[in-house]
Amino acid sequence: MSVDLQERTAQRLIAASAKHTLDPDTEVDWEAPLLAHAPFMPWESVSLFDTPLWWGMSPQQRQDLSRHEVASLAATGIWLENLLMRMLLRHVAPLDPRSAHVQYALTEIEDECRHSIMFGRLIERLGCPAYEPHRVARRLGALFASTSDGPEVFAAALIGEEVLDQLQRRSLADETVQPFAQQVNRVHVVEEARHIGYARGELTRQWQAASAPKRVLFRATIAATVATTVGSYISPAVYSAVGLDPREAARAARTSPHRREVLRTAGERLTDRFLELGIIGGPSKQVWRRVGLLG
Repeated sequence: MSVDLQERTAQRLIAASAKHTLDPDTEVDWEAPLLAHAPFMPWESVSLFDTPLWWGMSPQQRQDLSRHEVASLAATGIWLENLLMRMLLRHVAPLDPRSAHVQYALTEIEDECRHSIMFGRLIERLGCPAYEPHRVARRLGALFASTSDGPEVFAAALIGEEVLDQLQRRSLADETVQPFAQQVNRVHVVEEARHIGYARGELTRQWQAASAPKRVLFRATIAATVATTVGSYISPAVYSAVGLDPREAARAARTSPHRREVLRTAGERLTDRFLELGIIGGPSKQVWRRVGLLG
């Protein structure tokens, strides 16, 4: 991507932000009563769906698990957005603030701040804990955010955004899901489309300019990033919250063919692009298979 194209893309995204930015205060009915038996995500997206544990759960347990898993995904979203904001600030700090590229990055940071507030309100409205990733994941994330540069920033952004975006789109297409949860998903999906477009363009530009040794290291770093991210989606504590053994339930989810297929299809746009660019390749491909994003 040339500098001129980079600037034109940023200008287009700034204009789209001005036209299509959504306010969660008015787009989400925070006081809406919850429907008695509706899931908070599609049943098929719940991590234990179609496992022996699932078929032994009561309807109330299943609904509660969907509620806690949405809360866990929202908390993971806050964590990832926090890391992304730090990386974007580091990315633009040495650049010319007059450029549209820098100004759009700052616009995206504004969006992510608003999304984090929205997700925090979502967790509160669900009546769930603020689930946190494992402390090792938090430490690795903090290290990555403070040291990453170049294509790592935008590859990590896409890993954090594209899979969750596809899961939220599934929720929007399912009329059985709680309307309140769908409203939150809609706000995020509309605005993440811009963020994904920005990250895709920047990743392509910077990956194509990277040296061969840099690409080898990059593949390994990004494989570790995807393993940490996907492993943080669902906190094992959600299973305790609904009366299940967390180790047994986490193992059931991890080995579930249905769950792996859900992740694979949700990550398809991401993995197709990374395979096309050569970001997934060599030994790193096994990591992507192990976390379920590659068949």
